[in-house]
Amino acid sequence: MEKMNLEQQDKQYVLQTYARDYTNFVKGVGSTLYDENGKDYIDFASGIAVNSVGHNHPKLVEAICNQAKNIIHISNLQVIEPQAKLAQRMVELSGYDMGVFFANSGAEANEGAIKIARKYGETKFENKRYKVITLEHSFHGRTITTVKATGQESFHTPNFSPYPEGFSYEKSIGDVYKAIDDETVAVLIELVQGEGGVQPFEKEEIQQLAKHLKEKGVLLIVDEVQTGVYRTGEFLASNLYEIEPDIITLAKGLGGGVPIGAVMTKHKDVLVAGDHGSTFGGNYLSTAAGLAVLDILYPLYDDGTIDETLVYFSQKLNEMAEKYTHLFEKEVGLGLMRGLRAQSAEVQAGVIKNCMAEGLIVLKAGRNTVRFLPSITISKNEIDEGFKRFEKAISSL
Repeated sequence: MEKMNLEQQDKQYVLQTYARDYTNFVKGVGSTLYDENGKDYIDFASGIAVNSVGHNHPKLVEAICNQAKNIIHISNLQVIEPQAKLAQRMVELSGYDMGVFFANSGAEANEGAIKIARKYGETKFENKRYKVITLEHSFHGRTITTVKATGQESFHTPNFSPYPEGFSYEKSIGDVYKAIDDETVAVLIELVQGEGGVQPFEKEEIQQLAKHLKEKGVLLIVDEVQTGVYRTGEFLASNLYEIEPDIITLAKGLGGGVPIGAVMTKHKDVLVAGDHGSTFGGNYLSTAAGLAVLDILYPLYDDGTIDETLVYFSQKLNEMAEKYTHLFEKEVGLGLMRGLRAQSAEVQAGVIKNCMAEGLIVLKAGRNTVRFLPSITISKNEIDEGFKRFEKAISSL
């Protein structure tokens, strides 16, 4: 039998749910990846905001290896020391009085948040409240429920119907107010819409919404799957916006590449034993990784390094936006969750393709946005080299 190459193997045996690029990466160091031919690529994607401390960070690698030598996994029916420690660390860094439930992904975290909200609506009111309002252009996951919570029509294909009821979508924050009725239990938002075009909301309108929801007894759920763990400069984007949500969801950057999700809520008494669970959620390996990530990032936050990186990256991006106005309308985003809004889908596709050819990984997002999600630990040299390659890639467009 003729030996298959990697692309043939993938196409024959893996379900084809991704439009894949077939560059075979074999090693990563910091924000640089190397393919099987030794070609290097600057990584401005970090596994879609997952590799928060870059590739092959010695402290993270050491924490994972040391933990794997002792215990990788036991059941949540036993206490798990790094899980308890990570929960405490997250609560302390957030500044909120909350409890934490650990899952394995952002979609799972959002499922957990919706379950907390639904039970809250069942037990805290005379008449059940169950409706959840989200926003157009939002993205909350790929499970049946989180797909329905996602405010993008293209996700609600009849292929996966029927969907759970109780979700509605509003065009803007301003439209949320009139959509609230006596069956509304929660409003679920991203402070920066990632998949929807790296679009941040105005701080003041978010603060007004938070205040209004509190007065109405409606829960505010903030999806921080992409914005959390210092991506916007603070531990949480909620800290940056100076609000106190009822429920916050996290995933992506928290484990530095190891799958983890988390739901944080100030309503610590809503769920009781048996209400929710996760076989793998918060196991030894993932929470040991989470602790290592926070051990790496907090000192960089504390000494101003993260802030310097954000400012430097922003300056470089701004230069591109100002210089190439025929390609880009404007720059968007916050912190290290950034985008350049391309003039068309064709320009967006051309930029992404040319960048790959030049050894630079960038991503696409909605509204024709070229998306940048570098590691929080990216060096100035890697930023410089990345933008040098970016300029080379777009100069022919």
